[in-house]
Amino acid sequence: MEFAPSCIIDGLDMEEVDYFMATIGMTIKETSEQAGLSEDTIRYYERIGLLPRAERKENRHRVYRAEDVETMKLITCLKKTGMSLEEMKPYLDLSMQNDLSASPELIDMILSHKRKIEQQMVALQQIVDLIDTRLVRGHFAPESCTLPSEGKRMPVAPASKQRH
Repeated sequence: MEFAPSCIIDGLDMEEVDYFMATIGMTIKETSEQAGLSEDTIRYYERIGLLPRAERKENRHRVYRAEDVETMKLITCLKKTGMSLEEMKPYLDLSMQNDLSASPELIDMILSHKRKIEQQMVALQQIVDLIDTRLVRGHFAPESCTLPSEGKRMPVAPASKQRH
């Protein structure tokens, strides 16, 4: 199978680009640009089984499809939520099968992860509110800041290190 150079894509509209990428395939460089991941990261994800092994051209160069890019974007999204690469594997396998109802244990796990993210969002909003309050007051005088969802207190700087 022969692949067209990326300059051909430049003259196409988005629908034509999607069709081209889905049917012809992309190099690892093009995939890297589309997915927002480095080439090394893509190879690493393949090596650890997070991504399926890429198809190969006759010259052994990797070939990726639009679905591969979407999976890479999903990995990036899950990673941003704090999910480890190891925790992602079952979800990625499931997403490729598209049968969520067949895995109630994974549904429970992802719902638990979602609740954790929601708790983090509440805690972060409390911090944003604290910053807004301090900005309105016009100072950042030391006061304790308790994050109720975690029961942790933000440290207060010693008096000698406070700015006036």
